Amino acid sequence: MLIQAPVVLPVSAAPIRNGAVRILCNKITAVGTWADVPALHGEEIIRLEDQILLPGLINAHCHLDYSCMRDAIARPKSFSAWIKKLNSIKRQLSDGDIIESIARGVEEAQLFGTTTVCSMAAFPELMSRVPESPIRVWWFYEMIDIKHRVTSEEVVAGALSFFDQKQDPLRSFGLNPHAPYTASLLLYRMARTCAAANNMLLTTHVSESAGESDMFRHARGDLFEFLNEIDRPMHDCGHDTPFGWLWRNGAIGGDWILAHMNELESSDFSLLETLSTDALPHVVHCPGSHAYFGHRPFAFSRLKRIGVNLCIGTDSLASTNTLSLLEELRRLSATEPSLGADELLETVTLAPAKALRKHDKLGCIKPGALADMIAVPGTGSLSEAAAEVVNHRGPVSWMMVNGRVRSVSASGFSRQG
Repeated sequence: MLIQAPVVLPVSAAPIRNGAVRILCNKITAVGTWADVPALHGEEIIRLEDQILLPGLINAHCHLDYSCMRDAIARPKSFSAWIKKLNSIKRQLSDGDIIESIARGVEEAQLFGTTTVCSMAAFPELMSRVPESPIRVWWFYEMIDIKHRVTSEEVVAGALSFFDQKQDPLRSFGLNPHAPYTASLLLYRMARTCAAANNMLLTTHVSESAGESDMFRHARGDLFEFLNEIDRPMHDCGHDTPFGWLWRNGAIGGDWILAHMNELESSDFSLLETLSTDALPHVVHCPGSHAYFGHRPFAFSRLKRIGVNLCIGTDSLASTNTLSLLEELRRLSATEPSLGADELLETVTLAPAKALRKHDKLGCIKPGALADMIAVPGTGSLSEAAAEVVNHRGPVSWMMVNGRVRSVSASGFSRQG
């Protein structure tokens, strides 16, 4: 198959006027101009008129399970108040509600150009009943060992059984010790051992809220009081920042994907500055959720100067109003106006691909990469192509995932085109 477009925006290289991309099975085999990559005899040709062809977008942090909760929780007075309301809603959901919620989330993500989403699995027992997705979903098994008073060993055993499912080329798995306030150091360490033995990715929420920071640094605050009331052991409080506590105790490392990192202190930056670039963790910023909670300004520029690989995610519809990554990029641009459109696009393509250890397979258009691509309307300008993509509102025009063209529909699971 040969795909032709007035502009091909590889992201990993300069834009190409009158570009062409050849696909064989599920991989890209050639990229260039129409003259560089002429059609072969009998080859199927797809011409995308007045379009910009670019890599599919990667959502580095999401909770598809909560896609039924848009506008369900008014902005709370505190993070712990939000947790209580979220848990109250979760208890009222049936299995069918959750499966339908995941379907809605996948549909909305796909509609706005996401071809890979990293979703935290709060209901892993339902995964075998979730329909096959038209886009890639990286399911991260949520691990908690304080809420249900189960042992860390039982949590890890449940994780291993979670991965024993039928093979699906668009479904991958990882581990998500939920957060330092819900997962013990032992659980974090066991997750690292389990992931290393099974070649799995690791992610966690850390330094998300001021309440979490108060809890770990000073053994006080609303989150401390809430967890103390439900008999969480509090011996880890009053010593360090949440990030510092996990890092200095060997619970997390440079191969981790850290969601949020909103409430960092000077000691956290000092710690990060001592690390080599290869030893730095990946960080996911969620602009919409960040604004919803009213966190302190996110230290994007400072983390970037240190060399942290910065990605963008949507978080869940329980704390933001859209699963559109392009909308998240516009929010990021409003708080970081020095970022160019090319740099913005890297946070939803090249950066998350690197975090997923797929830097040469996802988030780019080049020979050897997987054929995950989208198209949005464009004027044909090479210099403005990236900006036109970032400023595009509404559904994408065209999508391919794993070498198969997918229709983009606003009702029900999108089907193969």
